[in-house]
Amino acid sequence: MKIYQSIAAFKAEGLQSIATIGTFDGVHIGHQEIIKNLVEQTEPGISQSVILTFFPHPRMILQDGNSIKMLSTLDEKIQLLENLGLDCLIIEPFTKEFSRLTARDFVRNILVDRLKLKKLIIGYDHQFGRNREGNFEQLQEFGAIYNFDVAEIPAQDIKNIAVSSTKIRNALSKGEIEKATKYLGHPYQLSGKVIKGKGLGRKYNYPTINIEPKEDYKLIPKEGVYIVTTTLHNQLIYGIMNIGLRPTVDGQYQTIEVHLLDINENLYGQTVEITFHVRLRDEQKFESIEALFEQIKQDEFQARKLIESGQIPI
Repeated sequence: MKIYQSIAAFKAEGLQSIATIGTFDGVHIGHQEIIKNLVEQTEPGISQSVILTFFPHPRMILQDGNSIKMLSTLDEKIQLLENLGLDCLIIEPFTKEFSRLTARDFVRNILVDRLKLKKLIIGYDHQFGRNREGNFEQLQEFGAIYNFDVAEIPAQDIKNIAVSSTKIRNALSKGEIEKATKYLGHPYQLSGKVIKGKGLGRKYNYPTINIEPKEDYKLIPKEGVYIVTTTLHNQLIYGIMNIGLRPTVDGQYQTIEVHLLDINENLYGQTVEITFHVRLRDEQKFESIEALFEQIKQDEFQARKLIESGQIPI
């Protein structure tokens, strides 16, 4: 997959584009269906599959920058898209100036003139251009003028619920990990740097790694205790993650801590990628530190039982 950091950098190289447009946050099952359709319609030597996406997310620019948390960082999005057989990914820096392009100018100057568009494949209810004035019907009109085809992929349903990035964000914010995994089509992940903590877990024989997320716009799931995995030295490692304020020790800010099972290694300064599988319980305040670690012991017992029974979806 060729990656272009702007529309201006894109080179058609004599090929027409079978393209789609969007932010593709999370690259969920609906996105995957659009991209599968896109890739299947390309013809070697004649056309290539192209995604035009934007970074930052338009809502980060047009609204308060903290108003939306993302399912995927830019690096994670690229990694997910690379697995889908695409030819080209264009990442256009989104600005207020770019947002003012009319639908007609966007189609004519970018899709037709730059991308050499042959066919545009879009998801259900797709809107674009200044004030989101462009829609499927208008695209069909432009297609007739500028000689390209337009196809709309219907919403992907699970139990009659149309999958969207917003619904996945809501599921994660409620701690509904299994639902989010189903909608995404892959487990939710979080990457971050291992930083020093207070060392309390080590004192009670439950050492943890404290994780500082790489990007502050990344969505952190609901506070609580989760079964997770990570990969160290090409080996899959299970762990128990706590996201929360640590009320038992009067914590003042949210922390993300993982107790890795069957491994105790100094990982300070390293970047780890954590994959979420099951939510065990809410975070809670205990009467004492000893009661807290007694519960952690129970969490580990429950986690190992689920892992050994094969009930953790990997």
